[in-house]
Parts: sequence; C-alpha cells; structure tokens
Amino acid sequence: QVQLVESGGGSVQSGGSLRLSCTAPDDNYRSYCMAWFRQAPGKGREGVAWIDTDGETTYAAAVKDRFTISQGNGKLTTYLQMDSLKPEDAGMYYCAADPDCSAVTEFEYTSWGQGTQVTVSS
Repeated sequence: QVQLVESGGGSVQSGGSLRLSCTAPDDNYRSYCMAWFRQAPGKGREGVAWIDTDGETTYAAAVKDRFTISQGNGKLTTYLQMDSLKPEDAGMYYCAADPDCSAVTEFEYTSWGQGTQVTVSS
C-alpha cells in the first residue's frame, strides 16, 4: 500500500535537470534501504537507483553518471537528482522501501509512493 510520498516531477527539455523527493511517514524508515523505480506507458517498472543504510549507492546502467540518489532529514527523505535528462528517461517515478535490504525484484519492496511524473522533450 502507498505509504511514501514523491514530489519534484515535471517537464524539462533534453539536457535539463530535475530533483525528485520521497518522504517517509515514520521513524522506522531510517533503517530501511530505499530505491527509485520508473515506468513508461506500456512498459514494466525498471529499477533506477538504490541506497543502503550505510549510504552505498547503486545505479542502473542507463542512468549511471547522470543520476544521484541520496538521503536527508535523518534518512526520512530520499532524493533522486537527475541531470542530463534524455527523452528515454520520461515516465512515472516511484520510490520504494525495503525494511531488511534483501529485495531483488520490485515485488519484494513493502512500501511505495503514488509516483511523480517526469516528461522530457527534445
């Protein structure tokens, strides 16, 4: 069920930047691993970026060196800084939480947000 809240989506030109935010509802999330996923119309969700409780980050090859995942507000807010955006980056972006940091697929995440829309034009 939806427990996280995303914000920061919008419409930008190719090469532009956006910063997405994901806010967690309670202090339990301070010890959770967090991730960002995205989904384009007619396609499945794909993992974009991950951050563990030690701050170690992992990125999908398609966004590596362009996107940065980080946390603030005592790890209750998870950010996704997106630079050098391309049209293929467009879609609905979701944050997700993994309480024990063991998830391998999207189906193992326990909390999700409603999503925030990102549009990139050429």
